[in-house]
Amino acid sequence: MNFKFLLIFFFIAIGISNAQDKQAKDTVQDNKEIGIQLIARVQKDKILLRWAVNDPIAWKKLNRYGYLIERVTVTRDKKTLANPEKVVLAKVLKPEPIEAWEKIIETNDDAAIVAQALYGEDFAVTGADNMEAIVNLSEETQQRFTFALYSADKDFQIAKKAGLGIEDNTVKPNEKYIYRVSSNVPETEMKILYSGVFVGLKDYEPMPKPIDFTANFTDKSAMLSWNFKILAHAYGSYYIERSTDKQNFKRITDKPYTSLSQENSNNNRIFYIDSIANNTAYSYRIQGISSFGELGPYSDIVSGKGKELLKYVPHLTVKEFKDDTTVNLIWEFPEEGNNEITGFELNRSDEDGGKYTTVVKNISPKSRNVVYNKLLPSNYFTLTAVGKNGNSRTSFPMLVQPVDSIPPAKPIGLKGTIDSLGVVKLTWTPNREKDMLGYRIYKAYNADEEYSQLTVSPSESNTFEDKVVIKTLNSKVYYKIIAVDYRYNMSVFSEPLILKKPDLIPPASPVFTKYEIKDGSVFLEWANSSSDDVAVHQLYRRENDQQDWALVLETKNKEEKYQDKNAIEGNSYSYAIYAKDESNLVSIPSPFLNLFIPKYSLLPPVKGFFAQVNKTINTIDLSWDYSNEVESFEIYKSSDKDALQLIQIVAGKTKRLSDPTITVNTNYKYGIRAVAKDGRMSKMDFYTVKF
Repeated sequence: MNFKFLLIFFFIAIGISNAQDKQAKDTVQDNKEIGIQLIARVQKDKILLRWAVNDPIAWKKLNRYGYLIERVTVTRDKKTLANPEKVVLAKVLKPEPIEAWEKIIETNDDAAIVAQALYGEDFAVTGADNMEAIVNLSEETQQRFTFALYSADKDFQIAKKAGLGIEDNTVKPNEKYIYRVSSNVPETEMKILYSGVFVGLKDYEPMPKPIDFTANFTDKSAMLSWNFKILAHAYGSYYIERSTDKQNFKRITDKPYTSLSQENSNNNRIFYIDSIANNTAYSYRIQGISSFGELGPYSDIVSGKGKELLKYVPHLTVKEFKDDTTVNLIWEFPEEGNNEITGFELNRSDEDGGKYTTVVKNISPKSRNVVYNKLLPSNYFTLTAVGKNGNSRTSFPMLVQPVDSIPPAKPIGLKGTIDSLGVVKLTWTPNREKDMLGYRIYKAYNADEEYSQLTVSPSESNTFEDKVVIKTLNSKVYYKIIAVDYRYNMSVFSEPLILKKPDLIPPASPVFTKYEIKDGSVFLEWANSSSDDVAVHQLYRRENDQQDWALVLETKNKEEKYQDKNAIEGNSYSYAIYAKDESNLVSIPSPFLNLFIPKYSLLPPVKGFFAQVNKTINTIDLSWDYSNEVESFEIYKSSDKDALQLIQIVAGKTKRLSDPTITVNTNYKYGIRAVAKDGRMSKMDFYTVKF
């Protein structure tokens, strides 16, 4: 029989060959290799298994040779079985023969697609928008593989008929199982890795409720969106339902809806646009569909109405100034739009892209001008036409700047400092005028001389740095500032600031830049003083908060590092470094460096560590001896299959421990080390035993 037919979809999920990748969390194979991917769904009285292979050629061969489905009972009544019980659920599971598909394909499009992919003589995929370009599959085998997996992903009954799923109805609530799906394809023909999952009836969880479902209603449309990646492990597609009374919902998508290129997209959301009538309330909800064909609970309901956009937009055209604070604004708006609006609103902002505030409301629909009498030096205005149906349209901004001849206020609060290097730092209170451009700074060396301007352009900041020469005959320096607005109106001079130069100029302080505590020694690095006349640098040390400091290093060269070999483990030290110049003036010390020298030595190893098999109660009993007082012991364990890992921490007084988590015919390696209260540890001691 030939199942040749035309496949037409309203959408298709690109990258369907990876449709189960997002759910195959427990797969035991490298994605770079050919292998089977297995997932499980626990229901209240049975366990459903779904699998797929990640290669189209492997899929074709597996359809011929079939899959081996095995179940191993691992635990019963929360106890690990000494001899796990193995059951073969299906020795050779293959797609059902062609005759079994004849009736179902008449009523199920997904079944028809899978049957065509499995047994059809050819496989043509076309559509109104050139489906080949969308799916981007060039070979027939790849097409068959892709469409078969995608269709089976939406209907678990079809997946079972296609040899890609099975139900286990023989499970018990007090047991837990390992399921394994293997390939019957000879390895000489193709190596296909198996996959497994560990699950039991007590792992049952209800299907999650879709979240983050939103709707944006506009003119004759509603844009629905939700975050599909949050529940990508549970759902691959969704049904969308709509209602006009919030009670009777109907699906608006005949086929399950999903996102294009979900796996590779950086966008986490699915979008769907529904055409609706304006001024009618609509409600929406979504329902997820799992890879096992299960329908999850409905999302929360979102509701709203589509509203017709206002056809006309006001346009500000003329600004007529009455005085420095008043303006008459004139705009254009079609007369035929008067009946569609309730009126106009005038909005103002200090900046073009800033936040606009409504300053005049309830302007008549017939008005084409408004007077505003609270102008600031710089204003941006927009005009909003308020529609009767709740929609509004806003004009482009208009800049309004009245004539300004008023200078800023006299600057106040001018103060400053001069450091030992002659760096002057000035600060002052910012002016409150909104049209401030900045400040100009002036300087003089004598009270009666003319001040010279230091800044070319007005400085926006209310701080300024200058440099003066300390070693001159002038002992003082004088500063004044003026404020400038955007119209270049200038304030009067501030009160003069008189700064006295330092009489003594000690060197600038060196600074610690790095330290390291290694093997009980302290390694220090610092940046030398930037003063040119430094003679020596002196490094001092103080131990355990003592009052007296001890000189540990005095260097005349440019060396900027030191190793303190005399530090004692467990002690605290403070370090400070000074610079002394040729005039014996000593700098302020660097910020103190306070360090604690931790203990690095290891504890003695644990003695007499021994592991013995106890066949009576199926445990491995550990014992040891340790004479030192410690905080705790860390017990580690590895086996033929598992790497070494910490299994338990016991108190320092404990000298015995039993391990019941063991398996017959397995080699175990145990390790132990002691841990002191100060964090030090002993070397690890090991013992190997076979159970």
